[in-house]
Amino acid sequence: MGKDTYHKVPPRDPVSGGELYISELANDESGITIRGRFEVPAYARLDADQQHFLETFLRCRGILSSVERELGISYPTVRARLDALLAALDLKPAKEEAVPKEKVADQKRQILEQLERGEISAEEAKEKLGVLR
Repeated sequence: MGKDTYHKVPPRDPVSGGELYISELANDESGITIRGRFEVPAYARLDADQQHFLETFLRCRGILSSVERELGISYPTVRARLDALLAALDLKPAKEEAVPKEKVADQKRQILEQLERGEISAEEAKEKLGVLR
């Protein structure tokens, strides 16, 4: 069976709306079939819009300004969709450590110096500065 003949795993039971589980896995090459109650991966439970956003986020290597451009949406909308995606996957954002103001100022100065020397692009500088907020 070719990959193009596979169906996507539905995120929910289309009749009751309840959660689904996978009851059988098979391999045509070896003829093996494994039966049991297997969890549907969290990523397979995302709706189509969330899957598209996740794929775009990954292709953009997590650079929010690139996601913004790619999807034609505002930065706050990208952040809101990312937060919604984290919630759908039951993930909490990584804790950001409080950085002393003087260290942040030093990091900003270093980024601007890299930009001035041509070591990074304006887009990279914008992204790095955005992280320091």
